[in-house]
Amino acid sequence: MTAADHDFPDFDRSFIPHLDEAFRTHAAKTCAVHGDDQLTYAELDARSARVANALQRDGFAPGDLGGVYSANSITAFAVALGVLRAGGVWVPLNPRNSPAANIEILARFGCRALFHQPVFADAATAAAEAISDAILVPTDDAPVNSLETWLDSASPIAPKVERGGRDTLLLPQTGGTTGAPKGVMLSHRNLVALAWAGRQRWDGEPRVVLCAAPMTHVGGRIALISLGLGVKLVILGAPDPASILAAIQRERVTDVFLPPTAIYRLLDHPAAPTTDFSSLRRFSYGSAPISIPRLRQAFDVFGPVMVGGLGQTESPIYIAHRGVADHFVDGDVNGELLDDAALRSVGRETILSTVAIVDDDANPLPAGTRGEIAVKGPMVSEGYYQDPQETAKVRRNGWHLTGDIGVVDDDGRLYVMDRKKDMIITGGFNVYSSEVEQALQEVDGIDEAAVIGVPSDRWGEEVRAVVRLYPGADLTEADIIVQARQALGSVMAPKSVDLVDELPHTPIGKIDKKALRSRYWADAGRCI
Repeated sequence: MTAADHDFPDFDRSFIPHLDEAFRTHAAKTCAVHGDDQLTYAELDARSARVANALQRDGFAPGDLGGVYSANSITAFAVALGVLRAGGVWVPLNPRNSPAANIEILARFGCRALFHQPVFADAATAAAEAISDAILVPTDDAPVNSLETWLDSASPIAPKVERGGRDTLLLPQTGGTTGAPKGVMLSHRNLVALAWAGRQRWDGEPRVVLCAAPMTHVGGRIALISLGLGVKLVILGAPDPASILAAIQRERVTDVFLPPTAIYRLLDHPAAPTTDFSSLRRFSYGSAPISIPRLRQAFDVFGPVMVGGLGQTESPIYIAHRGVADHFVDGDVNGELLDDAALRSVGRETILSTVAIVDDDANPLPAGTRGEIAVKGPMVSEGYYQDPQETAKVRRNGWHLTGDIGVVDDDGRLYVMDRKKDMIITGGFNVYSSEVEQALQEVDGIDEAAVIGVPSDRWGEEVRAVVRLYPGADLTEADIIVQARQALGSVMAPKSVDLVDELPHTPIGKIDKKALRSRYWADAGRCI
């Protein structure tokens, strides 16, 4: 069922009652586990309510911004919920960012409160100095004070706050690969819609959700909207492969989300063949294109549980979806997926989304035509924080423009060809780097590949591959170019290949193409 087939309920309301109802309905259930620390829903209710009341006591008002600078933990999740229940806006900060980057975000957004693990105290203090009257609280015991000291005498009954559907609830940031990160205003109505859509998919069975990916990103959104289902959240401090495998088996995890790079590490871990994956029901992959050979390997290792899709910070989770039933029939790989090309689809429109491929004027194009992927739906964010000009660039003719180039086939399946900014124009031809990367991933011996355009006097740009090989692989640059030409033809195949020990990655695990391009474009007199 897609958005066009459904009459939506009224999503234009506060998300806070959704949290309150979850705490009431599931009070006695275990809500979150992190190592030896665990909380029931009733205990998380009380802890987050105390945070909300302490914030209000110190002058935090509805609409104020509260940053959380921490690795995944129960405490970090509890204080984030406290910010929301005080009527505030949760600003998640990726602890893998550089301290300077997080300080800049906090200062630019003017966060009124900042919770931080003691290990980030110096950066948090520097950020607070740039903000007048900032409330600065460590999330764990610290040499001078602690969260419990700050919470002393705060009531465990959540305060009543009035927030509207269009009010901002979360302020995650874009990746910053094309400039300074932008704050994305995810509103109360966005999260109400996401929670409703999650309930439509739910089969009523108990769920154990592994939070291994950073909760500062999609993992945190999944955790928030899952609370209403009474799930048990198994929180890991970092996506370490051994810890993930152990947690899946120990906690009988049913649901996992991981980006492709983390999935590859799981597949390569020596404990994977002996791990019991029988509890898994949905293993979701996303955030970046996945290697088709590796996806087929995941079918064999994890079983008939893989789930794909498309979302982005500005329109989370529900742009497109390919569920378990789209991958498998009676436990076997769906016949149509025996063709690698079909596996590259990210699925079809969802219960929340209307998707179109549009031209440069945001007019819909016919099926089979390449253009920019555009989406409508109640999960689409309100825009960029304090940046109406950037918001206007991605909102045209009623569509949100994703910045992805794609195509929809006659059966409604959506294929993502590339990021618009990653398209390479060489000799007048458009080359989509992701197509070349997929072909390279199928070359025996290649572990990871990135494709970029580099300056060329003859072609304007030419295609270059940056490749990391498996240990012991016997491949030369010439071998790779020959095999790529056989698969892709001379226009799309790389003209040159760099073999490297490691590829640069962004703090959220994506290949950092901006860093790769800078090496080649710095002296070219052109922007990257």
